[in-house]
Amino acid sequence: MIPCDGWRRDRDFEQTGLPWVLPSPNMPTVDTAFVYPGQCLLEGTNLSEGRGTTRPFELCGAPWIDARRLAERMRRDELLGVHFRPAWFQPTFHKFAGQVCGGVQLHVTDRRAFRPVRTSLALLAALRELSGERFGWRTEPYEFVADRPAIDLLFGSDRERCGLEAGALAAELARAWEAEEEAFRRRRREFLLY
Repeated sequence: MIPCDGWRRDRDFEQTGLPWVLPSPNMPTVDTAFVYPGQCLLEGTNLSEGRGTTRPFELCGAPWIDARRLAERMRRDELLGVHFRPAWFQPTFHKFAGQVCGGVQLHVTDRRAFRPVRTSLALLAALRELSGERFGWRTEPYEFVADRPAIDLLFGSDRERCGLEAGALAAELARAWEAEEEAFRRRRREFLLY
């Protein structure tokens, strides 16, 4: 293991003084990097994850979504470290290219409190609820895998998809992760340099 010179775990990227270099065309800002671990889940649906806009993964929605209603619905969940702003956007490519989509923009207000996967699970549940019959899971191959739905690959199992389909609350589904997260924290402890 080789430590990074002059870096501490409690620092945000902006404190390094280094310029942000896009690791992907769809990762234009540091803000995108914070929401991506959760917002990539939308790739497993027919909803827009904001590709084709200047704020991919920060924006999400679909042409049939009422942006104000979605933002209000998400505020009721009182998720930590994030604000949901009603947003309308028109992707130039990818899902819904050329169509105006209603949705939200995620604004991370506290990076240490923000939980991207829990947040996006709650957002996915709300978008699914507000979409009604228009909602769909991605059915075409994803990352060269065709034998299971993309959302199952993204979550690592079918547990969350099946739970959402059965009407489980996002918070209930996320509670099931707690023991697994604790086991992972124990396993990784010896490998942390910082």
